[in-house]
Amino acid sequence: MIDFVSKKQWFFLASTVLVIVGIVSLAVFGLRLGTDFAGGTSMTLHFEPAVEQAALRAEMAELGYDKATIQNAGGGSFIIHLREISSADARALADEVGGALGSEARLTDYYLASPTVGAETARNAGIAVIVAAAAMLLYIVWAFRRMPKPIRWGTCAIIALLHDVFVIVGIFSILGWAAGVEIDAMFSTGLLAVVGYSINNTVVIFDRIRENVAKHISADFEQVVNSSIVDTLGRSVNTSLTTLFVVLALFLFGGATIHYFVLVLLLGVLVGTYSSLCISSQLLVVWEKGRWDELISGFRFLGRQIRGLTRAST
Repeated sequence: MIDFVSKKQWFFLASTVLVIVGIVSLAVFGLRLGTDFAGGTSMTLHFEPAVEQAALRAEMAELGYDKATIQNAGGGSFIIHLREISSADARALADEVGGALGSEARLTDYYLASPTVGAETARNAGIAVIVAAAAMLLYIVWAFRRMPKPIRWGTCAIIALLHDVFVIVGIFSILGWAAGVEIDAMFSTGLLAVVGYSINNTVVIFDRIRENVAKHISADFEQVVNSSIVDTLGRSVNTSLTTLFVVLALFLFGGATIHYFVLVLLLGVLVGTYSSLCISSQLLVVWEKGRWDELISGFRFLGRQIRGLTRAST
């Protein structure tokens, strides 16, 4: 039997490092906001014959749009994010760019968002995550009301959920700095989908823990939790893999407009499965057995080991 519970310090350390790196990245680089949040114009141009992205970027800069973000959508199409312009100006820009590049440019999509709407969208996205977390907390407390201190079960699940959110947002902050990845309204939608997926996996494991507690399979709560994780491991992995196959296919072959949305789902399935197996249940063990001192000492020990490895490598 795989002993997940005995390795909880390692899981907590890995998650702590991920969350801290994400927070530091957010503090230093922030998030690269797309048109939905920052405001401006998003349009799609289709060129026939196709043109090179570098040539298009150079021509846009020549016309005074040097800060425009250009994303290759494949098939001769490009998604362009730039400052706010009217639809008539967008069509005129398409004709001018196409003429300069010796290609026929057709405006196939046009979207305008003001900074005020973008700020409201960002605020609503944050409120949606908070409301979803609060509703899930209440649901889990009610669902496990027959267990001693059900608030602990709900709190552990929500901590794991917020862990997933912080990790994904941190990764997108790093990707925004390193690869120009932007967040938009679809990012918020994907994040809420991840929240639902993660909490569902956690509830399945918690439900098995409740069943095994009722069966009195062991007097040791750690053993009960570990057995429950192992019991649901096949279900969790199989569900995650089948979901990953579909999401990966969308990521590789889907359209450019949903590329970052699918990336959120891809990361969310991985992080959500990990947190369900390795974070929420382990937190429940620590809380139920009151071993916070043991957890803190474990972190100190691991910190000393890392410092020793760092000195040895230098």
